[in-house]
Amino acid sequence: MTRVFSGVKPTGHLTLGNYLGAMRRWAAEDQHRSDALFCVVDLHALTVDHDPARVRRLSRQAASLLLAAGLDPESCTVFVQSHVDEHARLSYVLECVATDGEMRRMIQYKEKAVRERGRGGSVRLSLLTYPVLMAADILAYGTDEVPVGEDQTQHVELARDLAVRFNQRYGHTFVVPRATGPAVAARVMNLQEPASKMGKSDDTGPGIVYLLDEPDVVRKKVGRAVTDSGRDVVYDREERAGLANLLEILAACTGGDPAELAGGYDSYGALKKDTAEAVVEVLRPVRQRHQELCADPGYVEDVLRDGAEKARAMARPTVDAAYRAIGLLPPVNAAR
Repeated sequence: MTRVFSGVKPTGHLTLGNYLGAMRRWAAEDQHRSDALFCVVDLHALTVDHDPARVRRLSRQAASLLLAAGLDPESCTVFVQSHVDEHARLSYVLECVATDGEMRRMIQYKEKAVRERGRGGSVRLSLLTYPVLMAADILAYGTDEVPVGEDQTQHVELARDLAVRFNQRYGHTFVVPRATGPAVAARVMNLQEPASKMGKSDDTGPGIVYLLDEPDVVRKKVGRAVTDSGRDVVYDREERAGLANLLEILAACTGGDPAELAGGYDSYGALKKDTAEAVVEVLRPVRQRHQELCADPGYVEDVLRDGAEKARAMARPTVDAAYRAIGLLPPVNAAR
């Protein structure tokens, strides 16, 4: 059975982009057609300055929202990254296979390093090396497919490169994964800055729709979305980015085609109204289920505990094999 792994980073509140670009597909398709693992990758949240209490709070919220989005612990494995030691164990081994040049070519490192320096802060070493940890997240489970947005495909390519290099040098140990992504709304853009992704790490501005936003807040944000000069409603991602973003969001919510939907509108106002209502309806069951889960925190804790146990059992044989292959001496109690 195909093995699928993906995760969410608790650096901010999950957004409409997270849901339409990834979480909905995980719930509707991936958990049913594959042996799927979905992880709150909390170790990745430590690569920049952070509030420890906020990371813990957002980690719990992210786990609850994964379940609220439809992930079923009976069909997939839901867990928190730091609860499974094999991620960190394998990461160092893979750092011994990766190169400095590979890390410094990572686009997200370049962007985030510039941003950190611009804030007057120092750049943590973990910001440079975290793509190796991401590779460990993937390779530890013998992952075949990694459903990600287009901004993360470079990291999956790194995981592929490291798997191939390790296998060639030390013997076949890892499955070589591949990235997969949805055809529509793979990358939902900021409503106020349609050239930028709707990222959860940016907690400012009205351009981000969060999964837990109240309906009236959603309507206000979509109603104030930046469009473009002109009056005709056409789908053109290059020349009319703001308009195209609204059409792609509407298409993702309704199952339509952005270009075909454009033909049904003669004003921006009507398009914004329909898009806002479509988003409200798509998010309504997620918000309702999240409220139920918040009222039953013990259930979420049980899911995460059981998920970590399952994940650990899946990852440990591969990580132990990697330790042996690269030349590490087994623990004495295991050798007898």
